[in-house]
Amino acid sequence: MNIFERLYKELRKKYGKPKEQWNLWCKRPKTKQEKEEVVIGAILTQRTNWKNVELALENLKNKKIVSLESLYHLGSKKLASLIKPAGFYKAKAQYLFNLVKFIVENYGSLEKLRKVGLKELREKLLKVKGVGPETADSILLYALDKPIFVIDEYAKRLIKERNLIEKTNYHFLQKLFEENLRKDFRLYQDFHALIVINGKNKKRPLRGVAKGDSKNKK
Repeated sequence: MNIFERLYKELRKKYGKPKEQWNLWCKRPKTKQEKEEVVIGAILTQRTNWKNVELALENLKNKKIVSLESLYHLGSKKLASLIKPAGFYKAKAQYLFNLVKFIVENYGSLEKLRKVGLKELREKLLKVKGVGPETADSILLYALDKPIFVIDEYAKRLIKERNLIEKTNYHFLQKLFEENLRKDFRLYQDFHALIVINGKNKKRPLRGVAKGDSKNKK
């Protein structure tokens, strides 16, 4: 067992199954509506906390704007007024509309989008204005069940705190996690969620995870 596998087991033992936001994001399987909510949430959560995202999502649900199709027909200007609680609402409305337009006009549904290969789809998502690596990978992992590890600030901090490695380049860390874990979207979902939960709960630091060989042992 390598250091990454031990770290996952420590987090899982400490926090159990990911809860709250992660009840939906780590749910398996998800309904069509749940997958679409994850896509919407991936944009809304940029530069804000999840409570604000929930308020924005509640506004959309109250107006029965719960599908990508309905967002597409709503348009970015009307969308902006509904997602104000999420902050940076004008920019996020445009980003979300850009993403929805890309999905609806090119694929029609998430199910058809999911059939595209991981590498090709990631490249296409990153060309959508407002979709960076973390957002793209969150959509791929949590909405489309693609085996790709999400790297965020919590993951970078944990790596630094544990003195596992000095480099915090996104692609480098992503590759490091993926090379040291079995290729399983379920594991990636839970592990990333637990890293975020741990990062938000700094009063309970992890103990007992020793340094070790980070090379994958097969």
